[in-house]
Amino acid sequence: MTQVPSPRSVPEFANPGKPALPSRLPLLAVLGLADPVEGDWARLRGLQLAGLTRQLPVRIMANALAAVLMIRVLRETVGSVWLVLWGIALIGAVLGSIMLDRHLNPVDQRRIDLSVMRRQASGTAALALVWAVPILCFGPWLNTSQRGVVWAIMALLIAGMGFAFAAVPLGSLVFGLVLGLAGIGSFFLYGEYTAAAVAACFVIFVAVGVAEAARIFLDGKLAEAGLEDKEEVVSLLLREFEEGEADWLWQIDATRRVRNVSPRFAFALGYEADDVEGKPLIQLIAGETWETGFFHPSLHDLAERLKRRESFSNLMVRVTLSDQQRWWELSASPRTDGNGAFIGFRGVGSDVTERRESEEQIAYLARFDMLTGLPNRMQLTAALDEAMRRADHWRGCCAFLMIDLDRFKAVNDTLGHLVGDRLLKSVADRLRNLVGEYGLCGRLGGDEFAIVLGQGVDNERVHAVADRVIAGLSQPYTVDQHTFYIGASVGSAIGPRDGATVETLMRNADLALYRAKDGGGGVHCGYEPSLHADAEERRQLEFALRHALERDEFSLVYQPVVDAETGTVVSFEALARWKSPELGPISPSRFVPIAEDTRLIVPIGAWALRTACFEAARWPDPIKIAINVSGEQLLEAGFADTVISALAASGLPPHRLEIEVTESVFLRDGTVAEETLQRIIALGCGVALDDFGTGYSSLGYLRKIRFSTIKVDRSFVQGAARYNPESLAIVRAVVAMADSLEMSTTAEGVETEEELAMVRQLGCRKIQGYYFGRPMTTEKARELVAPLARQTPEDVIYSLRGVA
Repeated sequence: MTQVPSPRSVPEFANPGKPALPSRLPLLAVLGLADPVEGDWARLRGLQLAGLTRQLPVRIMANALAAVLMIRVLRETVGSVWLVLWGIALIGAVLGSIMLDRHLNPVDQRRIDLSVMRRQASGTAALALVWAVPILCFGPWLNTSQRGVVWAIMALLIAGMGFAFAAVPLGSLVFGLVLGLAGIGSFFLYGEYTAAAVAACFVIFVAVGVAEAARIFLDGKLAEAGLEDKEEVVSLLLREFEEGEADWLWQIDATRRVRNVSPRFAFALGYEADDVEGKPLIQLIAGETWETGFFHPSLHDLAERLKRRESFSNLMVRVTLSDQQRWWELSASPRTDGNGAFIGFRGVGSDVTERRESEEQIAYLARFDMLTGLPNRMQLTAALDEAMRRADHWRGCCAFLMIDLDRFKAVNDTLGHLVGDRLLKSVADRLRNLVGEYGLCGRLGGDEFAIVLGQGVDNERVHAVADRVIAGLSQPYTVDQHTFYIGASVGSAIGPRDGATVETLMRNADLALYRAKDGGGGVHCGYEPSLHADAEERRQLEFALRHALERDEFSLVYQPVVDAETGTVVSFEALARWKSPELGPISPSRFVPIAEDTRLIVPIGAWALRTACFEAARWPDPIKIAINVSGEQLLEAGFADTVISALAASGLPPHRLEIEVTESVFLRDGTVAEETLQRIIALGCGVALDDFGTGYSSLGYLRKIRFSTIKVDRSFVQGAARYNPESLAIVRAVVAMADSLEMSTTAEGVETEEELAMVRQLGCRKIQGYYFGRPMTTEKARELVAPLARQTPEDVIYSLRGVA
């Protein structure tokens, strides 16, 4: 038995056809000077010579006109006898060239040997020699002017021959070279070197043009021939389709043995036709299972239909041929003789392995996640629907757990999506092992996963599974020599208690997950009815926030920052406040995250920047204004232009504006953030690093960007005041590092005398906190800074406390 290739890889018809035309057009072959092995050049030369006779009238008229002009030029200086002899020779050469071309001209598509092209060129060369006589032989009788006119007529012939005979470039080149060399030699002979050079350049240009025209001509002929070949192939395919509508015919007798085996059916089986004649059909396509009897279900189905002698159509059957699994699509009808007796089946069949595999792949992709191999959202939804139906039938419960990875986005942003994808694969493998047979786990998309727990769940089991998942996914991962510590947050909902439909249960689990993430992540939260109230409150806040700016509901308050030694005000930090007519005052901790999620922070931040700059322009020159900038703002392409616009409109000097950013902005797109900050620094503005030490601290940021200020978070200030060793060490390190980098330090959250004394002792240069003043209105800030130049430090501190 031979190896069975795919039937689609072997043509179903014999097409001797014509040899393939060349795929490349080398210059020497185009000119007729070489005979490449690749391609049917003989056929292509037949196409070259096919149109010569159509140009005979034009050739005769061109030669006659040139001859008249030549005789008119030479008749006064050259004897009539010589002109008559030359004219007779010219007529003979023209007629000889035409007769030779007519003799060589083939029927279209005839194959032409290379020698034929050379014979045609030889006839053209003879004609060229006759045309060279006037300038070579009659030269002694010609003056310079006449010689130039004779050369002009010859040049006209060279150009005309070159472009009119692009199909046969060899003859054109020979004609041009003969006349060109004759003209160049004549000019040299009589000392006309410039004319000789011009003639040489002209011949070269014509030769190049002839070669290019010949290549273009052959490209066109190749295209025409290719279309004709395709038309022949299409005709053969159509004829084949008309002769048989299936890949093969098959026939069995009453004992289910194959009869009258067609060559195409034998090929599909991988045998010769004589080798399979009279053998059982099931044996031929069952492979090794014929001996064991453990057939594929599709073979059982086929055998049963044959046994019941019933017709079938488009029956999918898995066959085994040479240890290869393939899929056939079979159709057949029972046959009877003239007496109505059953004599077997006759039908058609085709190999649909590729189509079947494609369908299986599509079905797999529709149900499984391509990256991780876990069930996707569609399969999870179907599994949850089945679990809820069973729970409803058996009066039990099921559960849906949504899992979101903590700190995964930082991996994607810092190391790229390739590493992130590999990390997701590791998470999927670990999650699959953690869940095991407890339920079905899958991927919803991005870094979100889910678990469906079936019949018999309760709160304890859900909590146990969630805790096991959080603990397991929080273990370190190693990907491409990088070690990652990511966590997981879980939100769960139990059906039908927390939702009677799939959509409701998934939505409530999502609400629980949002609560878990909002609390810092790394925990499990179950659904509670109050979450709906929180979600509704967030929706109302978002709706009101979208109209707050246009309704002028925002305002700015200003918290002073003082010099640590003198206690004088050196700057203010502008803080946004929102008071909604419907919802009342809204804390920044509530509306800022919503603004960042919806990107409303960009227009709000632009408003705050512009408003603060206009206000600061009213203050005395030393006083600066600091503006907090969100990562969403900093990653906007036009943020630096927004800063420039605010400074220009307000007239505030750039050195009095300080932009405050947190380390988190560098985790999303560090390159864009760095470029934007460098532009702002180049304007002369300061840049402060806020909450240093509480996020993803990296000394690399301090090396790349010249921050003007590093702000020490209040948690370290309070810890240092309580003599916490870690807090003291961190504050000392930050101050020392800032001093060495020529940066200022600001201690945040100073509220007591002890904290003030400690940060002064540790070397912080500026202080901000309730001890010196709470955030104040625009009017109070103006009252505070107006008389600062006349006050002592003690008066300043007293004034600050009074304003607070």
